[in-house]
Amino acid sequence: MARLLAFVDIFVESASLDDVVQALSRLVNVEELYEVTGEFDIVTLVSAADIEEFRDFLKNKILKIRGIKSTVTSIVLSAPKGPRNGGQVTAAKSTSQ
Repeated sequence: MARLLAFVDIFVESASLDDVVQALSRLVNVEELYEVTGEFDIVTLVSAADIEEFRDFLKNKILKIRGIKSTVTSIVLSAPKGPRNGGQVTAAKSTSQ
């Protein structure tokens, strides 16, 4: 069975950006990590076996990193193009603070 994929957009305290990037880059579930311009400071692609593992990872790993203010998550439903092929892409959003 395919792993759950989620884009986790992260708001960071500006003085902590480098430390947050380093901490996130050490987490195994973080597949991709980008510093970006725009609404968010960091965008990550996270994988998990299922929604329970993802919830635990978000709550007990990502949100415990000092300097992270909040996150916005989009669960990947399918991926018609890119390294992970599938069907039509749509995302369900949830916000945590």
